[in-house]
Amino acid sequence: MSESYDLGRQGEEIATHFLAEKGFKILKRNWHFGKLELDIIAIDNNTLVFVEVKTRSADYLVEPELSITNKQRGFLIKAANAFIDTHSYDMEARFDIVSIVIHPQGKDIKHIDEAFYPYMR
Repeated sequence: MSESYDLGRQGEEIATHFLAEKGFKILKRNWHFGKLELDIIAIDNNTLVFVEVKTRSADYLVEPELSITNKQRGFLIKAANAFIDTHSYDMEARFDIVSIVIHPQGKDIKHIDEAFYPYMR
């Protein structure tokens, strides 16, 4: 596997443990809908949470959470709708981002609640 793939998987593992320690109930990791993927699906206080994990090494140029494009948000929303329809969840939902920067001194983790909202067409 590539170095960026391995870094991404390491970040997802870190994010999963971080969220579990905050009291999130992890339901699924790496859930696929066709070619679309949701990194982490969890429940936090009766809210269904779709978490996008962005991981970078210390030599990044832009904050990891800023690398999510409008197109990618659309894909996440589409996959989240499919998950809700497939699993018949009837609860509030939100999209969070966990941003992780791994550097020689350790790691910086930033959790952004309600990072974005689904848009209406």
